[in-house]
Amino acid sequence: MENAEIKILITGGAGFIGSALCDNFIGKNFQVVCFDNLATGHKKNIEHLLSHPLFTFIEGDIRNISDCEKAVAGVHYVLHQAALGSVPRSVADPVTTNDVNVSGFLNMLVASRNANVKRFVYAASSSTYGDSQGLPKVEDVIGRPLSPYAVTKYVNELYADVFGRAYGMETIGLRYFNVFGRRQDPNGAYAAVIPKFVALFIQHESPVINGDGNYSRDFTYIDNVVQANERALFTTNPLAVNTVYNVAYGERTTLNNLIDGLKKYLSEYDAEIANVDVVYGPERAGDIPHSLASIDKAKDLLGYKPEFSMDEGLREAVKWYWENLKPVSE
Repeated sequence: MENAEIKILITGGAGFIGSALCDNFIGKNFQVVCFDNLATGHKKNIEHLLSHPLFTFIEGDIRNISDCEKAVAGVHYVLHQAALGSVPRSVADPVTTNDVNVSGFLNMLVASRNANVKRFVYAASSSTYGDSQGLPKVEDVIGRPLSPYAVTKYVNELYADVFGRAYGMETIGLRYFNVFGRRQDPNGAYAAVIPKFVALFIQHESPVINGDGNYSRDFTYIDNVVQANERALFTTNPLAVNTVYNVAYGERTTLNNLIDGLKKYLSEYDAEIANVDVVYGPERAGDIPHSLASIDKAKDLLGYKPEFSMDEGLREAVKWYWENLKPVSE
């Protein structure tokens, strides 16, 4: 089949990761259906695609099975990114998190099964590792979940596995590790750390780090995640399906090093940012000290080759944020 004959559904397609996937597949001449309820996604993220002849936007909710059925009609592949993210939000409101991430996920699985979708690739999460102490994290060794959000993402993996066994569906789960990059929302109570810190630095305000700044994460640039999704969607390796993969760069960065990198690249646009201090606060309950992924499985079975290191991705992200968040001159 030619690319233009292949229809890909991207749930949560108006969100941070979803919109990057929409851009990628439209850019490669695939038909793309973007399905989003705009609760955490934004129409502005896909505005430039709305007039494209290969792009369709459906506003709907994965908690509504009829919306899911409408979205999967005639679709060959599903990239399921729709979810209610954030550990703190799930602690504050576990019921809504469960409704979206578990019931909504199940709706999408059922609708995809009934529509005979070829493959269902979904966003899993590094939060599934829970209280597992070992580093680097390997896919078959997990701990107990530490938040309602982590429970929901683990349940997704269990449901996907059962649908593979019971109905012969092809599913692949991608456990994302601290994804960052263009269009990641800096606003709101549950904003991710990098866009939140960037927005504060641009305003010459001090970000607050939970703890002493020595906690570390495997920060992963958005383009690496897009590549992993594409490899998962089209792999012809029979051993590569009905399993889960870590999606990361495979190196860890402390929050202090992150701050240094942000100040370094932002100072190229505004020298004053180098002088903005950081405030250290108490550690946040439920935070794990360190996270690092083994990406050997994704490399071996999917041919995943992350192209952007943390530093390279940070430079690209800062450039985008500066262009989109910088103060308007008087």
